[in-house]
Amino acid sequence: MKINENLGFQIPSILLPKRDLDFQKWAVIACDQYTSEPEYWHDVETFVGDAPSTLKMVLPEVYLETDFENELIERTKKNMQDYLDQDIFQSLEGLILVERQTENNKRHGVMVALDLEKYDFNKGSQTLIRASEGTILDRLPPRIRIREGAKLEFPHILVLIDDPNYTVIEPLVEKKDQFRKIYDFDLMKKSGHLTGYLVPSDNELKQFVEAIENLAKPERFYQHYQVDKKFGVLLFAMGDGNHSLATAKSIWEEIKDKVSMDHPARYALVEIENIHDQGLEFEPIHRVLFNLQLDILEKMKTWWGESLRVSPSLSQAEMIEQVDHQSPSVHKIGFINPHGYFVLEIKNPESNLPVGTLQPFLDSFMKQKGAGKIDYVHGWKVTCELGKKENNCGYYLPAMEKDQLFKTIIVDGALPRKTFSMGEADEKRFYMEGRKITP
Repeated sequence: MKINENLGFQIPSILLPKRDLDFQKWAVIACDQYTSEPEYWHDVETFVGDAPSTLKMVLPEVYLETDFENELIERTKKNMQDYLDQDIFQSLEGLILVERQTENNKRHGVMVALDLEKYDFNKGSQTLIRASEGTILDRLPPRIRIREGAKLEFPHILVLIDDPNYTVIEPLVEKKDQFRKIYDFDLMKKSGHLTGYLVPSDNELKQFVEAIENLAKPERFYQHYQVDKKFGVLLFAMGDGNHSLATAKSIWEEIKDKVSMDHPARYALVEIENIHDQGLEFEPIHRVLFNLQLDILEKMKTWWGESLRVSPSLSQAEMIEQVDHQSPSVHKIGFINPHGYFVLEIKNPESNLPVGTLQPFLDSFMKQKGAGKIDYVHGWKVTCELGKKENNCGYYLPAMEKDQLFKTIIVDGALPRKTFSMGEADEKRFYMEGRKITP
């Protein structure tokens, strides 16, 4: 089903497993989670066993740069073809309203296919769809190898709209009991509950499109954000899955001169959510460095000079309390190593956010081969646990306020990479819906 191209999306034909399959084994969490916890993925593999599962069509990033990476990539593509041959899918046309219940919250989203012609992940772009944080180009090649030649896509991409008056998704939520329930089950590993509703493609679809049209009106955009008309309208901002959408874009740019503009690879399946959804929380993404080769405290002192103050904390809780309550004039960042917990205070920071103050230092440190590896970690517990291990260290960062996101992207361009996460690791999107990306 086509939608006005000026809005940057279409209502796709969506593939779901047929009802006789075990949905709890089918749906697995985003592949970029638990990248330093291989035991999580081992548990998932054991639980899934031989059952059909999205696990067998994605590559958990914990396996990137391993000796069997290429073998796993080829296996994902074979499994896609096998599942198509085995006719395990049902095809649905129309909007799908997604309800995700986590331990503490409930949030809602709608599945659409974004037009990659309206997306540019480069900082400073003025396209309708934009990256919310810096794209790490070095991270794209393995993801391109995974998607290239694949028959299907199963997204963990969450894209945000800024709809303070609740006009796009919330009217569908109010009517959800009138819609056909197409899945309703508990997610594996106590990660909450997932329910999907098929929205009739008549009046509700018309109202949905009209509400998005209103968000995209230039007069509304400039009045709402109080910005100069040199800025292009921003309608969709990346929430989670930035590098996945960038991968889809890279492949589309590579093939589009060889195929028609109606080719399915022009679009990418995503879930859109309202940034004002009460169940949507922004969590910080912390940093852990493994196998330190250089004295990182000395390097920090050299980098920030007299602007840096390092203060020991009596406990983990005290460190977190200080970092979570700070003023713009002094950035506070938690630092964890085998000797304890500390708070870094950097005076007169040049960046608006503590992560923007920290990341350039870490980039420089890693270029000097100061550590064997850096990982971007969801959750303070695992950050502290890993940071305390011998030859490791961790950085605890504060969360960013949701209402800062759209205005910051519009005015400053993309945020520093890995600035925020939409929820903790177990609250991430699970793979459920799929879509064909070849004719």
